[in-house]
Amino acid sequence: MRILIDTQIFIWAVIDSENLSAQARRIMLDATEVFVSSASIWEIAIKARLGKLEGKPNEFAEAIVQSGFQEIAVMARHAAKVYDLPLYHRDPFDRLLIAQAISEPLRLLTADKVLARYSELVMTV
Repeated sequence: MRILIDTQIFIWAVIDSENLSAQARRIMLDATEVFVSSASIWEIAIKARLGKLEGKPNEFAEAIVQSGFQEIAVMARHAAKVYDLPLYHRDPFDRLLIAQAISEPLRLLTADKVLARYSELVMTV
């Protein structure tokens, strides 16, 4: 199974947080490929600049490869797909991750239960 992890799951994995559930860890270990969106690094950069997150975006970017994950770039077709999504969730980063998951397709691993309304591709932990 190929999965895309949302920003929060990625951060928890990188810092080895106890917030990352055993179920999420198991899903990532069992996956054939684990992707992190470049949009997640953008989100981290914004939150770090606003003081809502500790850490440097470039260190998180480097952690993608160091963690054995793969980067998935935001493509024009991903951005365009956001238009087709219902307004269940207003966060632009989460909406872009959903669009990427649907477009590729990839399973999206998230702790945000609201995102499950978008697609059967969403796995909540």
